[in-house]
Amino acid sequence: MSQLSPNNSSYNQFLRIDIKQKFIAFFIDVAHVISYLKNVYKNIFTSTFEKNEFLKQCYQIGNKSVGLISVTGIIIGLVLTIQSRPPLVEFGAVAMLPGMVAISIIREMGPVITALICAGKIGSSMGAELGSMRVTEQIDAMEVSNTNPINFLIVPRVLAATVMLPILTIYADIIGIFGSWLGVNIKDDVSLTLFINQAFSSVEFIDLIPAFIKSFFFGAVIGLVGCYKGYNTGRGTESVGIAANSAVVTSSLLLIIVDLIAVQITDLL
Repeated sequence: MSQLSPNNSSYNQFLRIDIKQKFIAFFIDVAHVISYLKNVYKNIFTSTFEKNEFLKQCYQIGNKSVGLISVTGIIIGLVLTIQSRPPLVEFGAVAMLPGMVAISIIREMGPVITALICAGKIGSSMGAELGSMRVTEQIDAMEVSNTNPINFLIVPRVLAATVMLPILTIYADIIGIFGSWLGVNIKDDVSLTLFINQAFSSVEFIDLIPAFIKSFFFGAVIGLVGCYKGYNTGRGTESVGIAANSAVVTSSLLLIIVDLIAVQITDLL
């Protein structure tokens, strides 16, 4: 029995078939994503809004994330302050430290770190929850009973993530700046009022608005990806774990891409 090798024509034919199948699978996935986005968009504007489910998801998203965001925000503020202080001391520019840290947190660290945390907490939760519903045929039962699962399960989650992430980002910014104040007081003695005045004296309108706007897109990405991976879970219990893991990885990658695009657009403005 001949074995496949790089010089074997059968191997080359097998390789071409494998590449062709991957291309076909890729375009099928793209078609599924486009169809999914179309259905979600259509249901947002044409179907009955599930207010109770939306409020429930808002509470769950905030409740699941606020503790971890609090700890992370304080640590980010402390680390930025402790690492930035020695170079500024060397150049005699310690007074610039609060403003520099505040701009760093508001423009980039706060929105991105908050989004990545939510991708891990919220995205995986949505993927696992909807995936388990798919595996246990609850979604199939909704479709058979003429209940729109997109409108009841996906739209409230996507909208809740889109609305809650900017709120969590603002909270993370406040906690991060407070953590920076704690870091400053390790070496110096600065009142909180003076520190806040120094921090926000360097912050401008252009620093706040782009960061706030892109956090809406971060929330939409997390909600859409998490729901898509869970809603399209395969059969079998192992698919639930795969859906949750895939939701975190995919949404994290897309968040970095969206942030790159947002930074380029902000730079042009």
